[in-house]
Amino acid sequence: MIKIIHIVAGGPEKLVPDLSEYQDENIIWVGVDKGVQMIIGAGLRPDIAVGDFDSILEDEWKRIERLVPSLRKFKPEKDETDMELAIMWALEMNPTSVRIFGGTGGRLDHFMANALMLGKYKQENPNVTFELIDVQNILSVHLPGGYDVKGDEERKFISFIPIFSDVYGLTLKGFKYPLNNHHVPTGSSLCISNELIHETGHFSFEKGILMMIRSKD
Repeated sequence: MIKIIHIVAGGPEKLVPDLSEYQDENIIWVGVDKGVQMIIGAGLRPDIAVGDFDSILEDEWKRIERLVPSLRKFKPEKDETDMELAIMWALEMNPTSVRIFGGTGGRLDHFMANALMLGKYKQENPNVTFELIDVQNILSVHLPGGYDVKGDEERKFISFIPIFSDVYGLTLKGFKYPLNNHHVPTGSSLCISNELIHETGHFSFEKGILMMIRSKD
């Protein structure tokens, strides 16, 4: 059975897409701290709320207690961020896909931690699809192998960024700037802002972890 978990954090609301467009009967909604209020504000029902909720006012907390069937409240002094606690809970549910909203913009340290966490948990859960989504970008992480990429007129710019280590054997087919069995060092800007020239492209690599970002201007 397909199980998709949507995690909504408390990032800037202007960067969060219309969550109602991502609703489906198979979706499990997880609110992280203030993110639970974004879910409720979109007319959706959170299944669980996770975090220390140190930024939630007392009357807001009473509303959350009334509307959210499951609450996991932690002390502010802890080793994991609220987001990581939410991801850890999500993975206990054996999902096929984890999508994160409200995890970009605002504090740069939170964004970097969220993006790099996807790489960490992808290594530990290779069969789970991880995405970080905002109004302008979709970020995903990939392990060695081959992948098809469908065209998207809205987010036509595609970038590939090695994380944690260099990427080896990167091949891009159907792209404006193709590559063949290329070594891409960590920190390289070689694969920034590429585009598809056909309806479908393909990328593959042999070693490393690759972050793909699909963006619109």
